[in-house]
Amino acid sequence: MSYVPLWALFVALIILLILSAFFSGSETAVIALNRYRLRHLMRAGHRGAQLAERLLKRPDRFIGIVLLGSTLANAFATALATLIALRIGGNSAVLVATILIALLVLIFGDLAPKTLAALHPEKLAFPAVFILTPLLWILYPIVWTVNTIANGVLRLFGILVNSPTIHSMSQEELRTVVMEAGGLVPKRHQRMLLSILDLEKISVEDIMVPRNEISGIDISAEWDEIMAQLRTSQHTRLPVYEGSIDHVLGFMHAREFLHLLMHQEPTRELLREILREAYFVPEGTPLQRQLLNFQAVKRRIGLVVDEYGDIQGLVTLEDILEEIVGEFTSDPAAQQNDIYKEADGSYLVNGSTNVRALNRIMKWQLPTTGPRTLNGLILEYLEAIPQPGTSLKLAGYPLDIVQTSGSAVKTVRIFPQIEVTLEKPKM
Repeated sequence: MSYVPLWALFVALIILLILSAFFSGSETAVIALNRYRLRHLMRAGHRGAQLAERLLKRPDRFIGIVLLGSTLANAFATALATLIALRIGGNSAVLVATILIALLVLIFGDLAPKTLAALHPEKLAFPAVFILTPLLWILYPIVWTVNTIANGVLRLFGILVNSPTIHSMSQEELRTVVMEAGGLVPKRHQRMLLSILDLEKISVEDIMVPRNEISGIDISAEWDEIMAQLRTSQHTRLPVYEGSIDHVLGFMHAREFLHLLMHQEPTRELLREILREAYFVPEGTPLQRQLLNFQAVKRRIGLVVDEYGDIQGLVTLEDILEEIVGEFTSDPAAQQNDIYKEADGSYLVNGSTNVRALNRIMKWQLPTTGPRTLNGLILEYLEAIPQPGTSLKLAGYPLDIVQTSGSAVKTVRIFPQIEVTLEKPKM
């Protein structure tokens, strides 16, 4: 090649370095593409995304064409550098040229383009696939031969290249994506999405109204007492039972009872006729499943029962929705009968208050993995029935026992967490 001008050899060397950078950067860019965004763009009709998805379906072929191009470019670049060294300085310049071309390939052919591709994968990958796709078809015989040999070596180790690779997110990975969405998703929506992911971890007994707090109608009571209860009830749906909640007859809707009042004189028999069959929910049912169950049976309220069929509590559709979107009231703390704010900033809380509801209303972080009520949480922590005046610190919250009754804590004073910053003494 002595007849080729020296400047032409330098131009060819520069072109080979550019090709090396192209293949190296393309490999990193395509592999670094976000698979879920890639599928979204593909469904939206993005041509570059469609070609990239097609290449990634057979990573052995994609890597084969990239490495083939990169290897050939680097090999010819090394040969040209050697030839240029011989033309300029003879045999003594070959070693210097070898070291120099190795540095050029490392910096400009590998490190710089791969770093750029990792930082901006879409900007490099989508234009590159328009070149790589036809190039793969042109050089397919060579790529197929190389891949066949490489795949045969992998089979010796029990690796099947043609087996489909499923890219799916676990629940914890999806949680991380939502939490790191930043300004793309409003904070309130982030909390809602995270709450939806948590529905599988929460069961109906975690949010149910306990058996002893169920508000219902005893049909065997005095009729005047029943009417008074119906007039003052704040609930639109009430369980109706006979004697005790264990003998539930069904649910009564306030609207149907009002319709009954408008047309005729209500009696026990007519009250029985408007009852709707009770709907029972097994304890331990995850909220996600129960939400679907409510939707399937067109119900909004159910009685939670244990394995023996005994009623343990009551759960409503509203309770589940509040786990997702929060309280529906504008000022939850002020409207909760079990939570009273004191002048010193502390809160008097009923011991029977559900811990999850308390956390949701007050934005606290009390433990929810154990007992469901504040009373149970305190008893588990102390392993004894505390006396009024007892103070403790639970999950960073100072608590004072205000009132006890028998074997339960009735009223607790809770002080919100206060961060204390200790200043260094001045020297």
